[in-house]
Order: sequence, then C-alpha cells, then structure tokens
Amino acid sequence: MADTEHLRILEQGVTAWNQWREANPRIQPDLSGASLRHASLGGADLSGVSLDGANLSEADLHEAQLRAARLRGANLSAANLSGADLFGAELQGVNLRAANLSGGNLSGMNLQGVNLREADLTGSNLELADLSAANLRRARLEAANLTSANLAGADLTGADLTGANLEGANLRDTKREGATGLPS
Repeated sequence: MADTEHLRILEQGVTAWNQWREANPRIQPDLSGASLRHASLGGADLSGVSLDGANLSEADLHEAQLRAARLRGANLSAANLSGADLFGAELQGVNLRAANLSGGNLSGMNLQGVNLREADLTGSNLELADLSAANLRRARLEAANLTSANLAGADLTGADLTGANLEGANLRDTKREGATGLPS
C-alpha cells in the first residue's frame, strides 16, 4: 500500500517531488498500489520507487527516471514513457499495451511475457533485453536496437521492425505473420 505522505508530496507536482527526492536520498518511496491514472509525471525522479500494482494507465512519464523502480503488476497501458530510463526496473507482469516507449532505455531488461501489444518502441534501446514470449503484436519497433535481444517465442504478428538492429537477436519460434523488417 502506498505511503500517504509520499503520495501527498507527489500530488504537489514533479518539481516538489524531485526536490524532496534530492533532499531525502536515503528514503525509498512507496507508491505501490497507487491510482496515478492520467498523472503528469514527465521528468519525475522515480528511480528506486516501489510502484508495484500501481495504476499508471495513460500517465505522462516522458523522460522520467525509473531506474531500478519496482513496477511488478503495474498497469502502464497507453502511458507515455518516451525517453524514460527504465534500466534495472522490475517489470514482471506489467501491462504496457499501447504504451509509448519510443527512445527509451530498456537495455538488459527482463520483459519476458510482458504485454507490449501495439506499443511504440521506435528508436528504443532493447540491447540484451529478454523479450521471450512477449506480446509484441502490432508493436512499432522501427530503428530499435535489439542487438542480442532474446525474442524466442515472442508474438511479432503485424509488428514493424523496419530499420531495427537485430544483430545476434534470438528469433527462434517467433510468430511473424505480417511483420515487416524481419530477416527472412
């Protein structure tokens, strides 16, 4: 359950939140289970924050710092995460359907089985990411860096991978019907 004091500070806006984080670097904020639907959190420092089970659907998280954040079971459907840094974040069971992750840093992430259906991952860094069994139906992966990514068993039906770097990527047992930009 979210800490009510942490929620109160976040509700004061991103500037107040970031100042509080800077003044209290040892506090591990807990926003787990919080309802933050449609929240405007662009540029927020959410690194290391527990957001497990939070509802962040349609939230604006562009260029947010989410390094090592815990987002297990969170709903991020249709959220704007463009340019967000998710390095080291825990994303097990996250719903990222139709989320905007363009230009994001997802390198080395465990996205195994994550719902990324219709997500925009254009220009994202997914190097060494584990996307095995992920739902990437109709996802936009144009110019994404998928170097050495594990896509084994992923559903790429209708996905656009035009210009994506797939060097060393594991594409074993992927569903590819209607996908563009994949090697034959």
